[in-house]
Amino acid sequence: MRARLTLLVGATATLILLAFSIPMAILLRNSAAQEAIAAAELEGQNLTPIVSSGDLARTETTVQTFNAQNAYPVTVFWPDGTVIGEPAPRSDAVELAALGRSLTASTASGREILYGIGLQDGTAVVRVHVSDEQLTEGVARSWLLLGVIAVALLAFGLTVASLFAGRLLVPLNNLAAVSHRLAEGDLVARADAAGPAELRNVGTALNTLADRIKDLLEAERERVADLSHRLRTPLTVLRLEAEAMRDPAERATLEQAVAEVERSVNLAIEHARNPAEAGACDASAVVAERVEFWSALAEDTARECRVRLAPGPLMVHLSAADLAAAMDSLLANVFAHTPDGTAFEVRLTPRYDGGAIVDVADEGPGLPNLAVFDRGRSEGGSTGLGLDIARRAAAASGGQLVFGQGPGGRGALIRLELG
Repeated sequence: MRARLTLLVGATATLILLAFSIPMAILLRNSAAQEAIAAAELEGQNLTPIVSSGDLARTETTVQTFNAQNAYPVTVFWPDGTVIGEPAPRSDAVELAALGRSLTASTASGREILYGIGLQDGTAVVRVHVSDEQLTEGVARSWLLLGVIAVALLAFGLTVASLFAGRLLVPLNNLAAVSHRLAEGDLVARADAAGPAELRNVGTALNTLADRIKDLLEAERERVADLSHRLRTPLTVLRLEAEAMRDPAERATLEQAVAEVERSVNLAIEHARNPAEAGACDASAVVAERVEFWSALAEDTARECRVRLAPGPLMVHLSAADLAAAMDSLLANVFAHTPDGTAFEVRLTPRYDGGAIVDVADEGPGLPNLAVFDRGRSEGGSTGLGLDIARRAAAASGGQLVFGQGPGGRGALIRLELG
């Protein structure tokens, strides 16, 4: 933007300087020509009284003196045809001046100033010649000086424009930096109210927006933490109920489920209070652990669980807790939307550009509306938060969540691509 502002000022200044310099250059050229013609006219007027006396000898001596001392050559055409001074052709303009007129005429090499002077035996003509070089004498130097002044003014204008643009861009760069910090999650970033009034207004609005975002996030975290705390009471009741069961196998199964729910609740509270940056984990270890947990429920519902996991370590840019939550959401989706006895498969493979790909495929009825699932929602009456969890996990790692059909065109396939 600084370069654009400088270029704009430079273009404007150039147009102004051209509008000033071109007429000035023409004026200088015309002024030089007028000065030369005025000097030549003065020379001819000074010679007129001598020629008017009709004294040929005196006139010849005076003309020789003029030609020796002055820059403009003088020629006198005497009525009897005698030519005194600088040789010159008797042009049509000379013939016209011989009628008793005074005039200025152009020639092939410049201009001639002519005076017709009446004598007793006719009319003498005084001719003063000004060459083209004399008409433009000093013009080149004046033009050069004018060009230097114009370039200096343009350079000064560009320098001032660059400095002004730099000072103007300081608050703009500050606003951009604060915006980037806010986008990266730094909610304490604030812009300085500096610069022109418009930029100060933008800075104030950005700070107000940041305060509002911070308040909303804090309120949301408090609500999540409060909800998670409220779940502790029914979890405690469930744990007591599990301890009171007489069948050891059923008690162990229920205690494991309660422990898993309690772990998820504690994790939700921790994330609500202290949102953490994206970490890294071994996808093979986390996926294997979550598949093992859900295998017990698969046995209870007569589901065949096929597992194909690439050997680890297979590192991804996602914390183990977030990956576990994403896997739980995908596997829970299979149990929630397919009938008991439906087989499913979990595959883990390396990603070609780093990371991993997790495929959860089932042999159920499939996805009735891919557009709905692409928005992270289901048609089964659920809130759709499970798929949103998986989608956010994929995006946080630099990957994506993809929906499709299972092998052979049967069932559903949900692919979790992790970077």
